[in-house]
This record gives sequence, C-alpha cells and structure tokens, in this order.
Amino acid sequence: MSDLAQRFADAQAKIKPVTGLGNDTMLELYALYKQSTTGDATGSRPGMLDLKGRAKFDAWAKHKGASKDAAMEAYIALVAKHAK
Repeated sequence: MSDLAQRFADAQAKIKPVTGLGNDTMLELYALYKQSTTGDATGSRPGMLDLKGRAKFDAWAKHKGASKDAAMEAYIALVAKHAK
C-alpha cells in the first residue's frame, strides 16, 4: 500500500468516530471520498424529491476532473482540520 493510500485509510479511521460535524463538512467528506475511490460522478442527477441524494451527487460532481490522489490529499487535510 502506498504512503498516500495508508494516510487516506488512517484518515477514514480517524474521522469515523467524530460526531457533531456540520452538514457541509459531511457532504465534502463524502464527495472527496467518492472522488478518491470512484472518480468522477456518474449516472444521472437524482430528482427534486430526493434532497439527500441530490445534495450528495452535487457535492461529488463539484470535484469532477480532480485526480484520485488530489482528492485523497484534500480528504486527509479536511479530516486533520476536524478530527483532533
């Protein structure tokens, strides 16, 4: 496992028990995780009545074109900011 992949896995473990994160932070963590593991958002945007799904898709789509490594670095930095 590369150093970056290990730091990414460590950041995931570190943020998991953290509670009280704001909705914006949670969406950003989700989006960066998806970009890191899957790449660009695929499929169609959820409908108007699926507010949660739509917000998650939009957050992920905002990172379109970012490399997986760049998304991992951003995820790690965001976790470092919120997990003590």
